[in-house]
Amino acid sequence: MSPVLAGVLQLLALVAALGLSYRPLGDHMARVYSSEKHLRPEKWIYKAIGANPSVEMRWPAYLRGVLAFSAVSVLFLYLLQQVQGSLPGSLGFVSIDPDQAFNTAASFVANTNWQSYYGEQAMGHVVQTGGLAVQNFVSAAVGIAVAVALVRGFARSRTGELGNFWADLVRGVVRILLPMAVLGALVLVACGAIQNFSGIHEVGQFGGGTQQWNGGAVASQEVIKELGTNGGGYFNANSAHPFENPTGLSNLFEIYLILVIPFALTRTFGRMVGSLRQGYAILGTMAAIWIGFTALMMWTEFAGNGPAFELAGGAMEGKETRFGIAGSSLFSVATTLTSTGAVNSFHSSYTGFGGGITMLGMQLGEIAPGGVGSGLYGMLIMAVIAVFIAGLMVGRTPEYLGKKIGTREIKFAACYILVTPALVLCFTAASFVLDTPANSMTNSGAHGFSEILYAFTSGANNNGSAFAGLNADTQWFNSTIGIAMLLGRFLPMVFVLALAGSLAEQTPVPETAGTLRTEKPLFTGLLVGTIMIIAGLTYFPALALGPLAEGLAA
Repeated sequence: MSPVLAGVLQLLALVAALGLSYRPLGDHMARVYSSEKHLRPEKWIYKAIGANPSVEMRWPAYLRGVLAFSAVSVLFLYLLQQVQGSLPGSLGFVSIDPDQAFNTAASFVANTNWQSYYGEQAMGHVVQTGGLAVQNFVSAAVGIAVAVALVRGFARSRTGELGNFWADLVRGVVRILLPMAVLGALVLVACGAIQNFSGIHEVGQFGGGTQQWNGGAVASQEVIKELGTNGGGYFNANSAHPFENPTGLSNLFEIYLILVIPFALTRTFGRMVGSLRQGYAILGTMAAIWIGFTALMMWTEFAGNGPAFELAGGAMEGKETRFGIAGSSLFSVATTLTSTGAVNSFHSSYTGFGGGITMLGMQLGEIAPGGVGSGLYGMLIMAVIAVFIAGLMVGRTPEYLGKKIGTREIKFAACYILVTPALVLCFTAASFVLDTPANSMTNSGAHGFSEILYAFTSGANNNGSAFAGLNADTQWFNSTIGIAMLLGRFLPMVFVLALAGSLAEQTPVPETAGTLRTEKPLFTGLLVGTIMIIAGLTYFPALALGPLAEGLAA
């Protein structure tokens, strides 16, 4: 079987698995966030944290809950790393340096999971399992909660209430993420991923010498890192490590985990707003971009020129032979079009255009299908922009789902789409103006520029994947990328929740003959075009200096 055919069959199998999961998972999540009942374990949690899950919140109160919980989480995770040397199960590792501890705490709370450390050489069992893995659950639940709050803004009328943050947070963990993670971990263990609390083992190497290997609760952390679109690896090699991702089957299963909740949330959206066709329109937009990017990535990686590429069957540098080009391309597109950041290959070793595709996937806003929760609310923001543009074309006040998109709403949407590019481009420019940051680049020229552009694109978009080749474990990059991750996560949430509150206060307007039909394929095409134009106008100059210049010079 040719590698190209194998790649096509993997893609078809992945689409089939996602299709089978779409309806039951989407409907289940809609029931979870619409139910008025509380499970007994949930009641225990509410009592422990002193929250009343029945109290409805307006958007400022909902936002305060998000920010307060996240601030406490950053502080807790930072302190846990500072006292690691005194904890049991530390495997002899000492406390983490303050700048790196800040970077890691910000990273995992922001659902970014950018790592400037070697996991197997820095973190013990308590920090890995009691700190990082816990944040993988709750940061994902925060993202879903904010998305659900925005959906309620479209679904409700004449009220500013968006639900209860604490109830949404707890339900996301208890009823969705935890059960799916348990089942997924069993599958990964069956595929060969390890799950233990053993210490460091010294093993012999072929030809003499020894090598040290860590044990750990890897399968349980691997499953939630993918399912919650987190991405932080137990080992430095991330999902290229055989303990995390042993076989081609586990690789395909991990890609499925990355995509299943973001895609299914479009059905949840359709259910909660009372129109499944609206959900299908958003799904069609996400799917069109994802399939297009996957096809482009496979084409550019299989079509590499030169004798080395031809002998290897494509651009195999930096890729695991057990996954090949197809499995690596599928993974890289899935992880950069979502806010996952897990990698099973080195993106720096991709062709010039291939590296550009991974960057552009993040620069779209990671909305196809995007991160858990963040992908849906990001796409809905783009839908608001699209109907506004359509309204300008026909001279009509724009409407979406029966809600008028006025001056206030478009300002919130505009602020949302400007925050991340400002962070990426300003920090990238500052890194080249100053002398010290540029010394961290392994490569010069266009590829070196891509290393730094990729790092801040990954951090500000809450992706977390690394281009590889950049030494990011410096005070400058630990601090600036940490700041970019926090601002890139929580500033957009401010505008999302403010928009949700504004929409929830409105009285729905009746549909007329002049109303834009946002459930039709025409709107899906308009939305895809809006997304590509906004990203292109924003990032094209930077991409032209990096991956485009490198690709054209190859």
